[in-house]
Amino acid sequence: MITEIKIPDLGENVVGGRVVSLTVKIGDLIEIDQPLFELETDKAVIEVPSPVKGKITDIKIADGDEVSVGMVTMIVEEDSSAEEKSEPQQEAEKVLPPVAIEEPDQDNSEPISELPEETNTLPVIAKRNPADIAPAAPSVRRFAREIGISIDSVPGSGPAGRISKEDVKRYSKQLNARRGSEASGSAAIFSETLPDFEKFGSIERKRFSKLRETAAKHLSYAWATIPHVTQFDQADITNLEKLRKQYSPLVAQAGGKLTVTAILIKVIEKALKKFPSFNTSIDMNSFEIIYKNYFNIGVAVDTEHGLVVPVVKDVNQKDISQLAIELTQISEKSRQRKLSLDDMQGGNFTISNLGGIGGTGFTPVVNSPEVAILGVSRSQIQPVYLDGTFVPRLIMPLSLSYDHRIIDGAAAARFLRWVCEALEEPFLLSI
Repeated sequence: MITEIKIPDLGENVVGGRVVSLTVKIGDLIEIDQPLFELETDKAVIEVPSPVKGKITDIKIADGDEVSVGMVTMIVEEDSSAEEKSEPQQEAEKVLPPVAIEEPDQDNSEPISELPEETNTLPVIAKRNPADIAPAAPSVRRFAREIGISIDSVPGSGPAGRISKEDVKRYSKQLNARRGSEASGSAAIFSETLPDFEKFGSIERKRFSKLRETAAKHLSYAWATIPHVTQFDQADITNLEKLRKQYSPLVAQAGGKLTVTAILIKVIEKALKKFPSFNTSIDMNSFEIIYKNYFNIGVAVDTEHGLVVPVVKDVNQKDISQLAIELTQISEKSRQRKLSLDDMQGGNFTISNLGGIGGTGFTPVVNSPEVAILGVSRSQIQPVYLDGTFVPRLIMPLSLSYDHRIIDGAAAARFLRWVCEALEEPFLLSI
């Protein structure tokens, strides 16, 4: 039996990637779950396993190819002994219902093939008289309201311009694609005409990695759409550093490394509870604030392949020792390019610690759709005036960038001061 191996569903908002390296060749015998190739998505590098057992008869991809979900990558002649086992799975795939189960009504009777070809260009429709009612069934109107689409803006493909749910879905996808393109600043940033650099000397071009490409687009979008403001403060971590060194051997025995970042993860979780506006996202389509009742903290990790932001989940359910162990593990996975898609999703707030490299301060870019990010710079011994005399204290510079659409300057100052005071009173933190 001949089977096509396709790019599987890669997770939320991931539509494809770039082939890093093939691990098999034509003629190879493969087993179920055997890695076939490495795929670099905009979130991580993952191994794509084989869903079947058999012999590879054709390979349709090569290193460096851009691929998308559903694309055929290989042809496999299945092992006859495995056909019987694999058949139920194939049969199940045939009968799986669509992701979105629609209510049957007359508006869904139009065949999809007759709808306009899907593009990023929104179709032009004649302006309706405000007194006219858009030709759509109540269920279609309700569906449009639920996803934040004005039914009057949707072009109908049915008789007399009648609007179906498929019309609403198509319009929504095209609208989001156009908004994403405009909001990313692509017209202002990516289309800039560059000079002919070869006029001045020899050059070499090197293609972005998928991670770098995604970071460039994402940061351009964040910078273009979020009104950034950065608040600066300093924390006296002299006493905290003594406790960190005291408990480091205990955490090391458990397999972790007790760092300031691990402690900060817990401090930020407490701060998000006290200042809930920092644990939100903004929906500009409906002008709503989305308050989150969970606490997942992203940590920027510098790797030789680029910056990644794995997410430590359910911080409120873990103590500092557990967070230190998990942070050690996830940092190692980041550097080995072993992060899963789930490791990169669901963050509420990000910490970027450059203290190990140097610097006295910086202005981090908010990791959209989050609304704030904490930057940490190198701690230094500084003279501090206490009780009538100057004494040496270990001072850590902090910088909080935030989304001014939802967070006011006074709130940001209070948030960062609370973080500093929590670091200065380490007896409040449990190891």
